This record gives sequence, C-alpha cells and structure tokens, in this order.
Amino acid sequence: MAPILIFGIQAALSLVGYALIASWYVAPRLAALPLRSALLLLVLPHIFRMIGLVFIVPQVTDPNLPRDFAIPAAYGDLLSAILALVSVIALRAGWRIAFGLVWIFNLVGTVDLVYAIFQGGRVALTKYQLGPAWFIPTFLVPAALVVHSLVFISLVRRAGEYRTPKKPVLSQS
Repeated sequence: MAPILIFGIQAALSLVGYALIASWYVAPRLAALPLRSALLLLVLPHIFRMIGLVFIVPQVTDPNLPRDFAIPAAYGDLLSAILALVSVIALRAGWRIAFGLVWIFNLVGTVDLVYAIFQGGRVALTKYQLGPAWFIPTFLVPAALVVHSLVFISLVRRAGEYRTPKKPVLSQS
C-alpha cells in the first residue's frame, strides 16, 4: 500500500474515532461541569503541543523536509503550547481574562493546524522520512482538531457563563 494511502487512512480513522469519543463520552460529561473546569480539561493537553518542534530536528525527521512546512509547523505548535499554558494558568487562577485567552489560544491553535495540514499536502509530506513524527499528523493532529472543536462549541454555547452583563444606564431625567 502506498504511504500516502496509509497516511490518509490513519488520519481519517483517527479523526472519526476521536469525534465519536468526543460526542459519545467527552462532551456529555463536560456539559455537566462548570465552564471554567470544562475548558481547563480541554486546554490542558495542548500544553504538550511543543511536540511539533520535532519537525525541525534533523536527527528525527528527514533533513530535506521542506522548511516552509517544518518551521511554521514547529513554531506554530510551540506558540499554541505556550498559549495553552497561559490559558490554563488563567483558568485555574480565575483571572477575568481567562476566557479571552482561551479564545486566542483556540483560534491560534486551530489556524496553526489547518495551515500545517495545507502545507503538508502542498509539500507531499509522505515523500519524506518522518520517523516517529509520522504519528503527529496521523494521530495527534486529529485529536487536537476535535478538542479545538469542543472548545469552540463550549465557548459559543455557554457564552452566558463568562460574559458579564452590561449594567443598564439610568437616565438623568
């Protein structure tokens, strides 16, 4: 079987599997939690997104891996991990800006993944020796996409839990 076909099957089945787990088991349990706690559980695993730095380690991946894929993928994951860490600290500490930080993390993290998927397809990623990094796009990226989706769903559906209502302005009559 061709590597591109194996890659596609693994990524697609991972995405379907994670989506089923999320919809059948994770989402119902998160809905029962306070939003801050639910988001903390969803964002916390993204601290480990620094794993994407492996794309710029020539001893692990093909040194000929195109830099226009490897560098944005590596540093986009690092930025996402840092934003996840700051978001987790803010959520845990109860900072007022916590939900705004989660929005920023989730937008940046999602854009990073979508851009890496696009770039990976453009450079024909499976033509290169990925070594253990093979499991990032076929196993970890689908999980991250599903978790990002759960974060977006939680933030949108439960916005009333973090938006402060505006106080009515009293007229001066």
